[in-house]
Amino acid sequence: MDFENWDGLIEAIHACEACELAKNCTQKVPGVGSREADLMIIGEGPGHDEDIRGEPFVGRSGQLLDRMLAAIGIAREQVYITNIVKCRPPNNRDPKPEEALMCRGFLEAQIRAIEPRVILSVGRVSAHNLLDTSQPVGKLIRQMHTLPGTDIPVKVTYHPAYLLRTPSAKATAWQDLKQLHRLLK
Repeated sequence: MDFENWDGLIEAIHACEACELAKNCTQKVPGVGSREADLMIIGEGPGHDEDIRGEPFVGRSGQLLDRMLAAIGIAREQVYITNIVKCRPPNNRDPKPEEALMCRGFLEAQIRAIEPRVILSVGRVSAHNLLDTSQPVGKLIRQMHTLPGTDIPVKVTYHPAYLLRTPSAKATAWQDLKQLHRLLK
């Protein structure tokens, strides 16, 4: 997908009816933040709160993400946040591979437009789609990656929703954030 400009890209996301997700969501959730961001955060898909507000990571997970970023001196407004899919999967299920594929062109266009220095991939679905792998997140976290076809470093970490359910994983996520901070300096 090639878009003439950013507004055209966002309009195309809002107009998309390519898969079943588009027919069942309240609204599309293209992303939010600085289009000159050094850091792009890519999650899995919008949840209930995001579907209502039209903005990614606004529920409890988003509040935790904001605190995580603040801990390394980054404000939410300094980054660009989006998801693998732009519509909420029913009952917050994982996006299906074919749904992610339908949104892939939008995500690639966002990455090209923003030109982030680093991508933070949060969660299994994000990591598997970005890196074209099926390795467990726990293994992906321990390595640095590069977005295929680019020279953009990708740091994988646990999804904030997972951290809310599994507080013992927060220590690993903190190490990920410190590594992310070093990458951005």
